[in-house]
This record gives sequence, structure tokens and C-alpha cells, in this order.
Amino acid sequence: MFYVYVIVSLSRKYIYVGLTNNLQRRISDHNRGYNKTTKPYHPFRTLLTEQFNSRMEARIREKYLKSGVGKEFLKALLAQQK
Repeated sequence: MFYVYVIVSLSRKYIYVGLTNNLQRRISDHNRGYNKTTKPYHPFRTLLTEQFNSRMEARIREKYLKSGVGKEFLKALLAQQK
């Protein structure tokens, strides 16, 4: 299984979209500051997770969420949760 996940920084205005086959480990790594890209923004909370059967399906969804339209969708989702 592959997962597309979206995490939101608790300390700054930052949304990160990623893809993994081990969701718990990956989010834990982000929160511990092990990822160079997200280290300045930790800690995080999970905004969205989606599960896929193939890496190709997950990659297509990840690319969408990283696009302009996808980012707007995530911002609207974040606003609903506040």
C-alpha cells in the first residue's frame, strides 16, 4: 500500500504533501526534524491521508495536491477544520 499524506506545521504557515509506503514512520520522521525540507517547520499535525494500491496512483494524487488547484483544495480543507 502507498499513502499520500498532507501535514500542516503547528508553528508556521506551511503545508507539506508527501508520498510513502510507511505512513507512521514518515510522519514521525517529519515531527522529529529528520527531513531537511520540513525541519524548520516542525512539529506537524496530519491534515489528510489517502491510501492507494499502487505507487503510480498515489503519485498522480500527490502531483494533483501539489498543483495550484490542489493547494487551494487543501487550504479550503484547512479552513474548514479551524
